[in-house]
Amino acid sequence: MTIMTLADKLKSLPKEPGVYFHKNVDGEIIYVGKAANLNNRVRQYFQKSRLRDVKTDALVAEIADVDWIVVASESEALFLEAEMIRRYIPKFNILLRDDKSLVYVRINKNANAPSVTYTRRPLDDDAEYFGPFLSARPVKKSLQYLRKIFPYSTHITLPSRGCLQTHLGLCPGPETQQYNRKQYLSNLNKLSWYLRGERLKVVKELQKEMTLAASEQNFEQAAKLRNQLRALQTLRVQIIFSDKENLDLSKDHALFALTNLLSLSKPPKRIEGYDISHMSGTDTVASMVVFDNGVSNKSAYRKFKMRTPGNDDFAHMYEVIKRRLSQKNVKQWGKPDIFLIDGGKGQLGAAISARDELGFAMPMIGLAKKQEEIVIHKSLSNVSINDIFLKELGGFRTDESEDFVRLDIPNSSHIIMLLQRIRDESHRFAVSYHSVLKTSRVKSSLLDNIPSVGPSTKKKLLRKFGSVSAIKNANYNEISAIVGPKKATIIAGYIGDKK
Repeated sequence: MTIMTLADKLKSLPKEPGVYFHKNVDGEIIYVGKAANLNNRVRQYFQKSRLRDVKTDALVAEIADVDWIVVASESEALFLEAEMIRRYIPKFNILLRDDKSLVYVRINKNANAPSVTYTRRPLDDDAEYFGPFLSARPVKKSLQYLRKIFPYSTHITLPSRGCLQTHLGLCPGPETQQYNRKQYLSNLNKLSWYLRGERLKVVKELQKEMTLAASEQNFEQAAKLRNQLRALQTLRVQIIFSDKENLDLSKDHALFALTNLLSLSKPPKRIEGYDISHMSGTDTVASMVVFDNGVSNKSAYRKFKMRTPGNDDFAHMYEVIKRRLSQKNVKQWGKPDIFLIDGGKGQLGAAISARDELGFAMPMIGLAKKQEEIVIHKSLSNVSINDIFLKELGGFRTDESEDFVRLDIPNSSHIIMLLQRIRDESHRFAVSYHSVLKTSRVKSSLLDNIPSVGPSTKKKLLRKFGSVSAIKNANYNEISAIVGPKKATIIAGYIGDKK
């Protein structure tokens, strides 16, 4: 079997739209890109006359092989690129992640009004998120075309009457008389598959549904499905990908600057952020958030209910890091490239102590809240400050002691913005978990104070009404139907309406 060289592959590149994969000598995918014309785009990387920035030169220097996937349209290339980046996490694609223009497509199928919207801040909810995408313009343009094939609503709440898009046949929202929720959700499922790069799955499902509708003599529905299938097969969206979007890799700023500042051997793929939350020492919890290549990975988030009593943030930080680095958790979750601790010297010192006791050496830094300064232990953080680069950033050392030093860097720096984003996310996650525990404890304590209400009765009531507040608003007859008249009289006397 003849093995094609890189030069051979460059000669055989097709002129169709698609997604390309740059690989290093070890066969590792180091960059994923999209192209309206694979031949033109990929060959541009190797044109000696082409002006490139330093980081693009660094990418080209590592390219030893290239592969590609041909797709039917530029829109497919756009969405497949995002899926491949998410799947393979190529190191050079992190350069495209730290930008304020990043946009996600949000598909919420579980709401009363299922919708497709755009957002720059993914939430912890039941919606599906696709992206991030570097530029909103080509994404929105592609979805405009896809909306003609798979009509969707952009209304977050149910409107009282149809919008302009409804009259154009592009918004089959619940406000329309022709609305069929089952069919609408089926359309949204197909749109989700398409955005994940599963075009063949969409085609097969359309063919299956069309055949079934025809066999049931539902010819109107069969015709709609046939039209969807034809439109999908003939989709040729001209997005016009720009050279800048594909070749300007100078948007890395955050992770590569952090690598340079701390003299790391390579950009950190996985950064974990930690925070503690409590109320006067009660319901104390810790959060662990994970950022892969500068992007939050919510599926990897973890929360910890603290076992150490009292109101001691240092002791709690020590506990959570020790539990994080237990043999079991390291085996299941892997190891981070860098720890970010929410706090100053005390919190960072406690975290380092836990790490060192377990024999690990991952870099650990803190981010102090008040001054928004990076806190580093001179010998135990396992980083080396690049003072020349620190000066280039407009930063300087401050509050320097025998063991610790703070780095004051302008808040406009991409490094600070990234660390703030991780720190703020860890704080939000910790506070939300603490609120859940506190609410649960309050609910339980209210019911626990009522005579004759045991665990079984409490479970029945909460299962029926959902909350203590709802039980309070229930009348005697509603409570009696669940627990009987005798207990209902007692409960109503404490938290509900009197008989």
